[in-house]
Amino acid sequence: MAAAPDAPLQTRVVDDKSPLCIPFILSRVQKYREQHSAESNARPFIVGLNGVQGIGKTTLVRALAQILQEREGLATLVVSIDDFYFTHADQLALAAAHPDNALVQYRGEPGTHDIPLAKAFFSALCQNQPVRVPQYDKSAFSGLGDRLPEDSWPTVTKADVVILEGWCVGFRPLDAATVEAKWKGASRTLHNHKLEHLLFVNSCLHDYNTLTDLLDAFIHIDAEDTEYVYSWRQEQEAQLRQERGAGMTDEQVIKFVDAYYPAYELFTDRVRAGIFLPDRPGCQLRLVVGRDRSVQDKMVL
Repeated sequence: MAAAPDAPLQTRVVDDKSPLCIPFILSRVQKYREQHSAESNARPFIVGLNGVQGIGKTTLVRALAQILQEREGLATLVVSIDDFYFTHADQLALAAAHPDNALVQYRGEPGTHDIPLAKAFFSALCQNQPVRVPQYDKSAFSGLGDRLPEDSWPTVTKADVVILEGWCVGFRPLDAATVEAKWKGASRTLHNHKLEHLLFVNSCLHDYNTLTDLLDAFIHIDAEDTEYVYSWRQEQEAQLRQERGAGMTDEQVIKFVDAYYPAYELFTDRVRAGIFLPDRPGCQLRLVVGRDRSVQDKMVL
C-alpha cells in the first residue's frame, strides 16, 4: 500500500464552480427545449454530477439548485446516488454471496446500489408521474446504513431539472483487458484485490449504463490529483471531531477511502475522456480543481 498522504491542510470550500456550471446547464436546457418543443409533456432535463468525496459536491449542488429554482424559475430536484444503496439486509446478502470480495462487503462500490429501484424511480420521473424519492440513512446499524421506510420518503410531483449527484455517477464499464491492464500497472489500491473481484464490480456497471444514458448533460468536478480525496476526507473528519467530539481518525479515513479508491483508479480516465463521446459532443463540462478545491481548468467535451 502506498504511504498515507501528508497531514491535511485546512481548506475552505468556496463556490467558484456554480458560476461556471449554471451557463452550461442553461445552454443545454435551451437546446433540450428546442429539440422537444413539439412535445406537450416533455420529461425533466437530467444533469449528472460527479466528483470525488470531499471535493465540494454538496456545496455545489445546493448552490445550483437554489439558482435554478429561485433565479431561473426551474423546479429543481437533487437526487443522490447514495440514496439508492441496497437495504441493509440486501447488502448483507450481497456480502455473504461474495465473502472473499472485500469490494462488496460494505456499501460503496458499483454493485452495491439497487439499480432496479433507480430505474423505476427515473422511469416515473420521465413520465412526469408523482414519485417518492428514496432516502438512505448512513448512520443506521452503527454506520453500516439502511434505507429509510418508504412511507417516510418525500414525494415529488413536478421537476423541470433533476440533478443526479454522486461519486460514481457517469462511470462506464471497461472491457476486461483494460481492467486487467490497470490491475497489472502502477496503482494505489488495485493490487490489493484479485482481478476477478475487480471484474465483478466492472460487470455490475453495465446495469448503471441505463441511468447514464438518461443524462442530458454531465458535470465532472475533477481533481488535479485524485489522491487529494484522502486529505479532503481527513479535513472533514477533523472538523467533525472538533464540532461534535466524534469522527474518524486519519488512519480510519485512509482505510475508508481505500475501499472506494479502486473505482477511481479504474473508471476516472473514461469519465475524463467524455462519457457521451463520440456521439454527443458538447454535453459534458469538466472542471479541474487544485488542492484548495479552486477551479484550475475548464473544458467542454
